[in-house]
Amino acid sequence: MTIKEILSNTEHRPWKIPAEKWKYYQEWNDVVFLHWQVDYNELKKFVPDDLEIDLFESNPWVSLVAFTMEKIRPRNLPAFSPVSDFDEINIRTYVKKDNKQGVYFLSIEGGTKISCQIAKGLSELPYRYSKMARQDNLYYSENMQFRDRLEIMYEVGKELIEKTELDKWLTERYALFQDTLSSINEFEIHHIEWPINKIELREIGIEYSRFNKLLNNRPLRQHYSPGVQVLAWDKKRNIKLG
Repeated sequence: MTIKEILSNTEHRPWKIPAEKWKYYQEWNDVVFLHWQVDYNELKKFVPDDLEIDLFESNPWVSLVAFTMEKIRPRNLPAFSPVSDFDEINIRTYVKKDNKQGVYFLSIEGGTKISCQIAKGLSELPYRYSKMARQDNLYYSENMQFRDRLEIMYEVGKELIEKTELDKWLTERYALFQDTLSSINEFEIHHIEWPINKIELREIGIEYSRFNKLLNNRPLRQHYSPGVQVLAWDKKRNIKLG
């Protein structure tokens, strides 16, 4: 799909595309979504006071998203595959700021050291390196420093699903809010509506000790997507209130 076609496909968005020019292109491919309904008070320990935890029917959610980042590049520059292509895992929750819905990363890992260093330097997102491996229907990650581990084996359904309101609430997010020492950074993104398939988890092993009260059972919901092409705008800084 061309950039022009992506930008013209906006019916699914909750607000208009930013008036400024986008700054980065990237692809999020071969995506596994795992979703947990969690305890509000436990989740609040990880979310800055400047952000409001978003709720679906009075309940908060946390998701683990494992995918392959590809072709990430600045506007008007080509991608360089040793840096632009890498596996990524993020653990995110759902938040609001000034009534705008978005996501907040509890954790974000990349499978290439230099990619993590560059991404962290440019975006101020809390990237860290973890050893990762992907094969057909298998995703593996391990971080010895944090003692984090993910291993999932799965089978993808052939047909796209008819999405529920919860499915859309969990996947269709067009803003990211992330804290630094002095600010809450806001990122706007745009892509077509996620194409979603069913996925069956054959085996699952998740060990993130910091989040053991959030990711403490098999996920209540899971999705698979072949991926989307993503346009991202530069970050906007909001000074912290606290």
